[in-house]
Amino acid sequence: MIALEKEFNFFKRNQKELVKKYKGKFIAIKDDNILGAYKSLSEAVKETSKHEDLGTFLIQECKASNKAYTQTYHSRVHFTSR
Repeated sequence: MIALEKEFNFFKRNQKELVKKYKGKFIAIKDDNILGAYKSLSEAVKETSKHEDLGTFLIQECKASNKAYTQTYHSRVHFTSR
């Protein structure tokens, strides 16, 4: 199974109900649960990563159309220039 596929499928299955509740927000999803709803992607990542490891949760913009579907991947690897 592709990483976070379970979480994305949860969003797609429940999109209509989630949009009613969280329209326009960025929601954090893990194990078929909503961990939080935030005003921005950066806020969602920052706040959720305080209690969950990066790469173990999905941040999804809550919109009615399939244009909300994204494929952005974040890694725990940090690069610095020398």
